Amino acid sequence: MSARRSGSSRTEGASPVATRGGEGGLMDARSTFLVARVRGIPIRIHFTFLLVLPFLAYSFGQRFVDAARFASTAPERLVGSPWLWGLAMAIALFASVLVHELAHSLYALGHGGKVRSITLHMVGGVSELSAPPRSEILMALAGPAISLVLGGFFVGLAGLATRTRLPNVTFALFYLGQLNLVLGVFNLLPAFPMDGGRILRGALTRSIGLVRATRIAARVGRVFAILFALLGFFSLNILLLFIAFVVYVGSEGEARDVLLRAALGDATVREFMSPVEAPVAAEETLTAVADRMTRERRTAFPVTDGDRVVGLVTADAVARVPAGSRAGTPARQVVQPAPLVEAADRLVDALHALGGAGVRELAVLDAGRLVGTLSRLDVGRGLELRELARPEAGAGGARAPG
Repeated sequence: MSARRSGSSRTEGASPVATRGGEGGLMDARSTFLVARVRGIPIRIHFTFLLVLPFLAYSFGQRFVDAARFASTAPERLVGSPWLWGLAMAIALFASVLVHELAHSLYALGHGGKVRSITLHMVGGVSELSAPPRSEILMALAGPAISLVLGGFFVGLAGLATRTRLPNVTFALFYLGQLNLVLGVFNLLPAFPMDGGRILRGALTRSIGLVRATRIAARVGRVFAILFALLGFFSLNILLLFIAFVVYVGSEGEARDVLLRAALGDATVREFMSPVEAPVAAEETLTAVADRMTRERRTAFPVTDGDRVVGLVTADAVARVPAGSRAGTPARQVVQPAPLVEAADRLVDALHALGGAGVRELAVLDAGRLVGTLSRLDVGRGLELRELARPEAGAGGARAPG
């Protein structure tokens, strides 16, 4: 499947695995590890990729004989065990997904978008954008287009290789071509948030607006998810069941994301953050931190080492250290991760970071300088005050809907 998210934006991809992209959340970096960079884009692997790789290798290995015959190659002429071929094909599939995602991301970079990262995970790939390109339709088309072109190219090469009497080369090229063709065609299905669903939404947006178009595309995506689930259930295809789950949850999440963006508009982090006059120094003792928390009535402070923000110290973390040990314990020993956002960033994008596992507050920077923090409490308080300021809000509060 292939999709995209922006603002945070994301794009993901699928075949037997999925590729997707769209606007939305930040993948927890603690669950991933960096393997490469392409044009400055970090390429990461999620731990679930390692879980599904043996399963895919086994699945491909089981189908080895049928796959060889489909490629017009006698299985006994191929060197290596079916399971090694299965592992090679599983890796080739994820490599194809990566190329698919790079097509989305490189298109975005060339047309006004900004790419935060690409991550391979259990059911495909995710391209996370910090800003979307000018055309969602063309970006959505970029992934399937490159997959189909590569698929045709490799199948054509396999046809030429048959004359060389190199069965291993012929089989490898043919199978690689088939993987890319399936990846391209599968992602063109109008199952939002896959590429085809994004193309559908982009086409509808021109006539009915983004919110209504997203709702319709999400409904279509849920229908496809149910069809995938039924097909996976009756064919005992566990991976197809996973894809059905990802499509269903993704369509729901993307729809909520668009509605949230419509409600918040261009509200920025600066409007909702809590200013910080003086952060906690990394070497400051927990005794001093506890005194500041009591005096300033704050339960968390950003921690800095020089000009660099290293994380967050919370009241819970301080409380876990015995009172007698706090005077000799620096803040850096109990610091927790604090994602960084810019004061000028849109609030809706910061909310995705706040939704990450274990994220309590964000550190807010302005031109590289720490100026505040943003928590869920800040957002709730800011939205309540914003509602009071609306012209239709009377003395008794906001007008009831309906």
